[in-house]
Amino acid sequence: MQSLRAASTVFGLAIFFVSLYGFARQQQKEDGFITYKADLKKDNLQFYWKDDKGKPFRSIQNLRDWLVKQKLTLVFATNGGMYKTDNSPLGLYIQNSVTLSALNRFNGNGNFYLKPNGVFYITTNNQPFICPTSKFKNNGSVKYATQSGPMLLVDGQVHPSFKKGSQNLNIRNGVGILPDNRVVFVMSKKQVNLYDFADYFKKMGCKNALYLDGFVSRTYLPEQQWVQADGDFGVMIGVVRKVD
Repeated sequence: MQSLRAASTVFGLAIFFVSLYGFARQQQKEDGFITYKADLKKDNLQFYWKDDKGKPFRSIQNLRDWLVKQKLTLVFATNGGMYKTDNSPLGLYIQNSVTLSALNRFNGNGNFYLKPNGVFYITTNNQPFICPTSKFKNNGSVKYATQSGPMLLVDGQVHPSFKKGSQNLNIRNGVGILPDNRVVFVMSKKQVNLYDFADYFKKMGCKNALYLDGFVSRTYLPEQQWVQADGDFGVMIGVVRKVD
C-alpha cells in the first residue's frame, strides 16, 4: 500500500512539473510581445501626424508633451505605418475624416509593397476595420485611416509570402481586430520573423491583421512598464485620457 501511495505521489509530482514547464514555456513565449487592447466603445483612440502648427510630431515624446498642453494624458502610443524621409505617410492617411495622403496603389520594393498590403481604419461611429488595399472604399464614413503593409492575416490566413522558420528576423509592430471587435496592437520585444508575428495574431483569434513597421518601431505603454518615447516617425496612433 505504501509503495502504491509513493508511486501515486511521484506520478502526481511529475504531472505537476510537466504542467509547470508547459506554463513557463507559454509564458516565456507570450512575454516576447507587448500587447495592448483598445475597446473603441470606451477608449479614446486617435491618429496623429502633425501638431497645430503643421509640424510633424516625429517622436512619441513630442506627442506626449503636446498632449499635456491639451490637458490630455497619453495612455498608449505606437508608430502607425510606413513613411517617407520627410515623415509624410507613404500611403493613405485620413485624420478627422480629411484625406491628408492618398491611397498608394503603386508597386515597389520593401514590406509596404508586399501585396496584399492593407488599410487599418476607424469609422465615424468608432468601428475598427482592417482590409487589403484593393478592397478599401471610403464612402465618407471613415474618421481615421492608415495604409501599411504587408497584411499579416487576410480572412484568418497568414500572408502567403511568409515562410515558417524564416531567418528574416526583426523587431516588428502591427495591429489586428479581435473577435470581440477590440483593436489589438502588438510589438515584439525581440526579433521575430513575419510568419511567427502573423501567427501570434492568428492565435489570438484575429481574422485580419496589418504590419505597421519594423526595427524603427516603438511602443509607449507605462501601464505595463514599457516606455519607449523616442523615435522619428510619420503617423502615430495613441489612446488618451483627459487629465482629472
